[in-house]
Amino acid sequence: MRILQISSAASFAGGERHVVDLTNALVTRGHELYAAVRPNSPLIPQLRIRPANIKTLPLRNAFDVVSARQLESLVEQQRIDVVHAHMARDYSLAAYATRRNSTSKLVVTRHVLFPLNRFHKRTLAHASRIIAVSEATARCLKSQALVPPEKIAVIRNGIDVDRFRQARGRSAYRVTLEVPDNCKLIGTIGELRRLKRHDDFIKAAAIVARDNSDAYFVLAGSPASSDAVEQKSLEELVNKLGLTGRFRFLGWLDDAAALLGSLNVFVSASETESFGLVIAEAMASGAVVVATATEGAREIISEGETGLVVPIGAVDQMATAITALLTDEQRRRKLAARGEKRVAELFSVDRMVDETERLYESV
Repeated sequence: MRILQISSAASFAGGERHVVDLTNALVTRGHELYAAVRPNSPLIPQLRIRPANIKTLPLRNAFDVVSARQLESLVEQQRIDVVHAHMARDYSLAAYATRRNSTSKLVVTRHVLFPLNRFHKRTLAHASRIIAVSEATARCLKSQALVPPEKIAVIRNGIDVDRFRQARGRSAYRVTLEVPDNCKLIGTIGELRRLKRHDDFIKAAAIVARDNSDAYFVLAGSPASSDAVEQKSLEELVNKLGLTGRFRFLGWLDDAAALLGSLNVFVSASETESFGLVIAEAMASGAVVVATATEGAREIISEGETGLVVPIGAVDQMATAITALLTDEQRRRKLAARGEKRVAELFSVDRMVDETERLYESV
């Protein structure tokens, strides 16, 4: 098949990792892949497709007529079979391109739980399938009644399990963090924005640090805004709580596997996760997970079996859960082993690609 992936993303997070992994895997299966992205897109360096097949377009917003017409020409000239859009602002542009090319089929993926607006009812009417990356995302789509429920297909996110498994236990990465090799390392990964509630993680870290002198903490993620106001606020909080010597801000990581493989405990303090890709990555890396009870986290973690789940915003309970794992190595290892097994069985990238490929073929 000839497949066009469209993403106007300006930063790189779970949704973008999904696009890259899907695209690269489909290339290895013999499909001809194209990508439409913005100039300087963070996806470009990670896409393993022919450079000539990467098209940079403005992709400014849902009403970008110039980009819509360029997509239409691209679809026609390259005889694209499937156009796959991944961000809400790209849906209308992709719909325009496929409406003008009747042999091309439109597929869109919904990566987040935020509701769509009524404008999308007309846009999505032309879609052959709407992929939800989790059951929670599917429920959100169905509750809005913008598309017939039979058009919605759940294809859970997947990760390269082997890549993260190979990074497990690589404490050598700790040297780059300038922390003791035998310390207890607790970390989180996520874009520096309010809904990730990194401030809750920092507050919990301060509580854990009081009774665990060998505990160190890391936060990896890039600022969500050009003024980096959230990062400045988080750095001030670390200083205020007396964590400066034991807390590391790592910024953006091209490959999080090495960090995840060196952690004892991974924490997700987010207030919303449609799936929680990094939670699955942490579990595959052998880290035990403490996560807030977002819908996405509850789809991945079985409480008390493959990780620990605490209420959103419950800093004290988060700190208690982390401390309990740090002081009970046997329990920590048992939960981590079960979590790794669960991810391998249910959330592999091969399974995700298999299901997406079958969906393409069906339309």
